[in-house]
Amino acid sequence: MQIKIQKLHPKAILPQYKTEYAAGADLSACLDTPLSITPGEIVAIPTGIAIEIPPGYEGQVRPRSSLGKLGLSIPNAPGTIDSDYRGEVKVLLVNLSREPHTIYPGDRIAQLVIAPVVRGEFYWTSDLSPTSRGTGGFGSTGRNDAFQG
Repeated sequence: MQIKIQKLHPKAILPQYKTEYAAGADLSACLDTPLSITPGEIVAIPTGIAIEIPPGYEGQVRPRSSLGKLGLSIPNAPGTIDSDYRGEVKVLLVNLSREPHTIYPGDRIAQLVIAPVVRGEFYWTSDLSPTSRGTGGFGSTGRNDAFQG
């Protein structure tokens, strides 16, 4: 599938798949100077690109695992780029660590996954089909010993 990318800034980098079977293409920071993110801070990092995603698809902006090791993540992950959006793609990054981190021009800051969209047809009803789970939520299907919260 071909995806049109508009270069909005001379330093913008085309999204790139780094391996033959990678699901996500790397998105890069389009910055003129390094940007420090303090602990707890959320910043919108420009990519310098706009994208034309075909109707029936979306772009999912997901964290890169290498940034997770540093305590950086995407607070709205996965972020969604709708097929009718034509503005600059920006990546929200949050610093969850206790140390400031610097993003440099050209750093790979997120992954872009192109995925099909299925739209539901919603309607009101007075009842729902019963299941063995019923109304149990938030951990009702079993205790996770790794999570003690």
